Amino acid sequence: MCKIVAETELYETDKEVENLIGWVCLSGQIKENNSIIRNLTRDYKKIELDCREGVRAQLERMKELCKERNSLYEKQNDLKG
Repeated sequence: MCKIVAETELYETDKEVENLIGWVCLSGQIKENNSIIRNLTRDYKKIELDCREGVRAQLERMKELCKERNSLYEKQNDLKG
């Protein structure tokens, strides 16, 4: 509809019609962008939780490795006397 009205003489002569058409077109683009943003945010939140859980598991594993390493250092120091 915007395209049809935009190609008429009314669009060129009436600034208010031009502004209204511009607003309608812009409003549609804003709604579309907002929908895309919501979808991306939803997808991000799904992925983020899995990533955080994966990071937590890795951090716990690293803590265990550090404890094991420290224990071995202590044993080595005891052996060295």
